[in-house]
Parts: sequence; structure tokens; C-alpha cells
Amino acid sequence: MTVVRSKVLGFCMGVRRAVALAETEADRMNLSGQVFSLGPLVHNPFVLSALKNRGIDIFDETVQNLKNCSLIIRAHGIDPFLEDDFRSRGAVIVDATCPKVKESQLKVKALAKDGFSLFLAGDASHAEIAGLKGYAGNALFAVVSDIEKAESAAQELTRKNKNAKPALLGQTTFSGDDYQKIGEMIKKYFPCLKIFNTICSATFDRQQALRDLLDNTEAVIIAGGRESANTRRLFEIAQGSDLPCILIEKAEEILESFFKYKRVGICSGASTPDTVIDEIEKELKRKSE
Repeated sequence: MTVVRSKVLGFCMGVRRAVALAETEADRMNLSGQVFSLGPLVHNPFVLSALKNRGIDIFDETVQNLKNCSLIIRAHGIDPFLEDDFRSRGAVIVDATCPKVKESQLKVKALAKDGFSLFLAGDASHAEIAGLKGYAGNALFAVVSDIEKAESAAQELTRKNKNAKPALLGQTTFSGDDYQKIGEMIKKYFPCLKIFNTICSATFDRQQALRDLLDNTEAVIIAGGRESANTRRLFEIAQGSDLPCILIEKAEEILESFFKYKRVGICSGASTPDTVIDEIEKELKRKSE
């Protein structure tokens, strides 16, 4: 069997930075206090297990006394008012927000101050969107995940204020194609819509690398956490092809049918460690011999 790796694999810059900051803080605190991440630092079970072994737990709201506690803001960012509340309670804040997400947060804050009505393209339940909503405040008009929701929201804004100044920003891991379609839909109602390109270029590159891989293999494996939005997006792209595809978190989950192919591709989410990718390739070659 020939195993073909995607040209873009492993941790993205934001994840690598967040993990490094968390590990540094764990070493600094050592036995002098507790280190928590505000939600899963990344959506990968192996990385979370490794961080827990370093003494980094996921924050639980039942923890009231935050003195001698370090709280790590994960790459997705958080609501700024929540961050202020933690600081006021004595916590040390380690801001591991991805620089691309931070850029979006500051843009949202500036647009809100300038009187724009804001559309956010993304998953309403995603942590990054929750943080952006906090920066948008009362300027947030709608979170839209597809063109149908975008049209409905645009129609509603037209009824409420046809002279509104609208702007569109997106979750950094959102589909570039879907983002463009949403923008085009809102523009039908508001030709003056300002569209900001907040989709992470690394996300686009990873998705394009997968498309290239699909043209060069018989089957494809998407390696990553099932809770990871960018990993699920890769799986959706793979499912849109005619090739057999699976999403797995570890080598043991490879389907038996995949060992019969002569050429199998591997692509990974942005929070998948290299060790997992290596193990998947090793298992494919071992069982196909």
C-alpha cells in the first residue's frame, strides 16, 4: 500500500501556540497552584489527555476561589466580560487566543463602536462565535450558518432598519465557499454590506490540500477529534467526493475495508498531533502487507 499524506497536516499555528503557552504555564505553576483551561483547549482527546497529565484541567464553574489559579483562554477566545470577571476574582489569565481570532474580535469591537449591524457567519454553538458575540454587544444582529438563515436575517433587518450599516464577519474555520454565498445573499438586501475576510488562510490551505489529495487516492482518512469543527468540515468535503472516506481519532478505528486499497490518503484536523498521523500510517502499512 502507498500512503499519501496531505500537504497540510498536524497542528495549525494557533493550536501549536495555545498548547505551548499551556505547557509553559503548567511548568511555571508546578505545585504552587492550579492551572485550568476555559473549556477544552483543543478538540482532540490525545492532546487533552497529555495536558491533563501535565496538571492542566478543564475549568469547572464550581471552583469559586481563583487565587493561585491560572486560567488559559483557549485558541477560540472567550467573551471579554467573562474574562474581566475571572480577573476580578483573582485569576491569572493566560491568553492563548489564536492571533487570527483575536484580529476578528478587535474588528468586531471596532465595527460595533462605529454603529454597524453585524452578521456573524458560523456555528452559533461554537466557542469562537460565543466570544465574538461578546465583543459585538448590542451591535450583533444575527449569527447565520447558511444562505437560508442569512436571507431570513437580512429580511428581518430590512424590516427593522432598511438604512442599517451592515457588516459580515465569519468564524475563522468556516467554509470559504459558504461564506461567499452568505455574503452574496445579504448583499441582495443590503448592497452596501461590508464583507471582511476573516476565514483563516491556513484553514483554506488545509481544505484545498484535501481536495488535491482526493484526486490522487482511492480512499481517504480524516484524522482528528470528532468535536473539532474544522475536522468535521474536512470530512464533509471528503464525503462530497466519490471516494470511500472515514473520520477517526485513532489508528484502531480504521475500517477493515481500507486495508485492501493500494493508495490511501491521510488528512488531519488542525488539532491532530503528528503522533496520531504517524500511528495511522503505520497501521495502514502493517495490515496491508
